[in-house]
Amino acid sequence: MRMIEPGYLGNPMERLDGSAKVTGTALYAFEHPVENPTYLHAVQATVARGRVVSMKMELAEALQGVVAVITVFDTPRLVDTEDRELSVLQDPAVHFRGQYIGAVIAETPETARHAAGLVQVEYDELPHDSELRADRDDLYAPEDVNGFATDTTDGDVESAFVAADVTIDQTYTTPLEHHNPMEPHACIAIWEDDAEGGRACVTLYDSTQGVHVVRETLAPMFGLELEQMRVVAPHVGGGFGSKGSPHAHNVLAILAARRTAGRPVKFALTRQQMFAIVGYRTSTIQHLRLGANSHGLLTAMSHDVIEQTSKIKEYAEQTAVATRIMYATPNRSTSHRVAALDVAVPFWMRAPGETPGMYAVEVAMDELAVACGLDPIELRVRNEPEVDPESGKPWSGRNLIDCMYAGAERFGWKDRSRRDGRRPVRGGLSPDGNWMVGTGMAAATYPAMTNPGSKARIVFGADRIYTVQIGAADIGTGTWTALTQIAADALECHIEEVRLQIGDTTFPFATVAGGSAGISSWGSTIVAAARQFRAEHSATPLAGVETTTETPENPDEDVYSMHSFGAHFVEARVHRETGEIRIPRMLGAFSIGRAINAKTLRSQLIGGMTMGLSMALHEESFRDNRFGHVMTHDLASYHISTNADVQDIEAFWLDETDAHVNPMGSRGAGEIGIVGAAAAVVNAIYDATGVRVRDLPVTADKVLFR
Repeated sequence: MRMIEPGYLGNPMERLDGSAKVTGTALYAFEHPVENPTYLHAVQATVARGRVVSMKMELAEALQGVVAVITVFDTPRLVDTEDRELSVLQDPAVHFRGQYIGAVIAETPETARHAAGLVQVEYDELPHDSELRADRDDLYAPEDVNGFATDTTDGDVESAFVAADVTIDQTYTTPLEHHNPMEPHACIAIWEDDAEGGRACVTLYDSTQGVHVVRETLAPMFGLELEQMRVVAPHVGGGFGSKGSPHAHNVLAILAARRTAGRPVKFALTRQQMFAIVGYRTSTIQHLRLGANSHGLLTAMSHDVIEQTSKIKEYAEQTAVATRIMYATPNRSTSHRVAALDVAVPFWMRAPGETPGMYAVEVAMDELAVACGLDPIELRVRNEPEVDPESGKPWSGRNLIDCMYAGAERFGWKDRSRRDGRRPVRGGLSPDGNWMVGTGMAAATYPAMTNPGSKARIVFGADRIYTVQIGAADIGTGTWTALTQIAADALECHIEEVRLQIGDTTFPFATVAGGSAGISSWGSTIVAAARQFRAEHSATPLAGVETTTETPENPDEDVYSMHSFGAHFVEARVHRETGEIRIPRMLGAFSIGRAINAKTLRSQLIGGMTMGLSMALHEESFRDNRFGHVMTHDLASYHISTNADVQDIEAFWLDETDAHVNPMGSRGAGEIGIVGAAAAVVNAIYDATGVRVRDLPVTADKVLFR
């Protein structure tokens, strides 16, 4: 693969959209200026399963400022109802608590919310089932887990466990977790009928990770051709996977827009509604077994996962997939079993699968290191695979050992000693010496992907500017800046000569911003377009010429196994009397290929590490199974890490280039930061206290009373 020469690549450039964001001129979904808007508020089911018998709307309709009330009894039918998550208001059946059963359109958001609360609903309630347990008799094997094989087996795992000198046999659990991007899910829908041609035109300003995937999913549901729908999202205030696909609120907004005679409908979910309808990370029950000889060499490894999905639509997460490639062992098995429950549909959440799965693997590896009397780094070095254990392919670049050694040096790992909770800290956080200190580490991996199908257009204007158009999304990660840097280097021009245009379906198709594949996919496409542009129009093009090119095929994908790797190091302090946990230091060392923008890359890595810290100590969505709904549905009861929890956090990466993944030499970094971070925190807490917590999050009671 021919690499582009770095000029702007790797530089810590300021965000090109930074000024617009800090001055408030960057337009997010709900902020686009539209004339004479109306506002939408949903009516949600208050039972977990049953049927809507009646909806009394008189009080809501009598409220001044109410434009219309829509319900399951009077909403127009959708053309395509195959996706049952999106087929809202199509029948009176209730499949989970919080499901949309109606909505109010009003002149103000306050009026819409008040009127929605006045709608009186009568149900025929049925028994529901929302509890995930390992002893259920209805667990089943899904056809695949987010595109990966459900189960795998290599060698004779059971015989190897019997013969092993040392074994670890434990169950690890992770709870429900919910996305909480700063910008909630929001959209503005405009439905305009063409009186002459009879063809409708829909404009959707949306907070999404992919404008084209929204259009391709929603247009057929309304019987529209793709060109009849435009989706716009120039700026998105975070997504973490939840905005990787349209959800029911998008459909509800468009249904409402059909009732408003061309008036725009604005719909922003409340923070509470974010916990009900737009996805979440499934809880997991993970049985993990490790077998090793007396020298710590793995002889067997099995990882069996139980998780949940919804009865109306299956989403099964690939929790054990990373186990298939992480360490060398001749005998290995992985499996996934799913319970279909009366709950909303789970969905992608930052590094889906790898995040909960590697938590279990890396805590188990720490337990094995203790059992074998080995340093955790040495144990991992001894079990380093020469090639991908699953595919047999060579690595495009697996520098995990370098990450561990470089991270250990910078962290001061060699100065640690196993304390088993018996040595207090003096002169640190507490002058009275009541804090126990420990250090822990964990490894991380995430696949390096380039999704096919994107297209980029380059137009050279009379103003001597190269306009680069691609329907990509910037979800706050720095896409505006990184793609401009890539374009400038690929075109071999000054960065001021590049004008990037993204976030609109009027621009060429782009794949979704997800799987840490955005920059790799879109950047590869822009590089291909730049090279073709130069081949067709030379270095001195005429005004008005243009070139459009699709993502090129990469033959190296069939030859190499492509993954990013990393190592996390954590210092934990635990109060002897209260069990209070503090994390004064986190450090991550990563192998992610060449940096595109050093400044935004660092932000992505420490953001992921912070999210992993939050997973380890705080995040837990509690479902009251008596009623089937999530009780912790705001940021007062669903705790996330804040400034006081994040103290000294550092991320760095190896100076390297991956020549096989893409022409930039980079690998995705949006998700590798969270993978393994929670395990490193848990391992450090064990080192401080001698208490091994296997059920996240780690709270004071779990440390004190074990």
